[in-house]
Amino acid sequence: MTQLSTSTMSVARAIATKDLRIEWRSKVLVNQVLPFAGIVMVLFAFALDNDGILQRVAPGLVWLAVLFSSLIVVQRTFAIEAADNALDAIKVAGVSPAGVFLGKSVALVVQLLLFECVLVLLSLVLYQVHLSWGGAVLLVTVSFLANIGIAAMGALYGGLGAAAKGRETLLPLLLLPAVAPVLIAATRATESAFGVGGATLGEGWPWVALLAVFGALFGFGGTLAFGVLTEE
Repeated sequence: MTQLSTSTMSVARAIATKDLRIEWRSKVLVNQVLPFAGIVMVLFAFALDNDGILQRVAPGLVWLAVLFSSLIVVQRTFAIEAADNALDAIKVAGVSPAGVFLGKSVALVVQLLLFECVLVLLSLVLYQVHLSWGGAVLLVTVSFLANIGIAAMGALYGGLGAAAKGRETLLPLLLLPAVAPVLIAATRATESAFGVGGATLGEGWPWVALLAVFGALFGFGGTLAFGVLTEE
């Protein structure tokens, strides 16, 4: 069991390092996806040209932008693998599917955290929301746990649709319903972090606990199911 766990974690580290290195060298994340997320936030500001409304809906807008960006990131991550049949080579080589899933998930979490740092800063400027120190602690916790759930489902369904025809449209159909509970909980907790609608910090932590449950369930389920679902 120890040997298996060590092997799985080694594969996970190698996959995560490889994915992050590819993104660092390609600069697609910085040059294309981040500007896309920023444009989405600006469009929301123009569409809802009212300070009161913007402040109330700012938490939801932030997480919608994160969700849209995550679709692009997941599609890109697995498009690279599918282009040169890397996933098939991994299967033939007998590499641990659980390690591949965990590595992909970790790389996605890191990238999504980068998005959220930028999007939260934009929301403070564009939507004029206020963030206290306690709210910042809550928001960091929410972001980390929500990203685990989004990344786990993204890695699972991204691997499932990597070799499928029409994967560009298949992924949103699979991923959006799956992460809807995460999006709702993260939005409610972020409302408490921003203090919109009279929400207090204490009201946000139960949603954080729910996000932790989602992250654990999605991560555990994805680890078990990834190998089965990606088999042809």
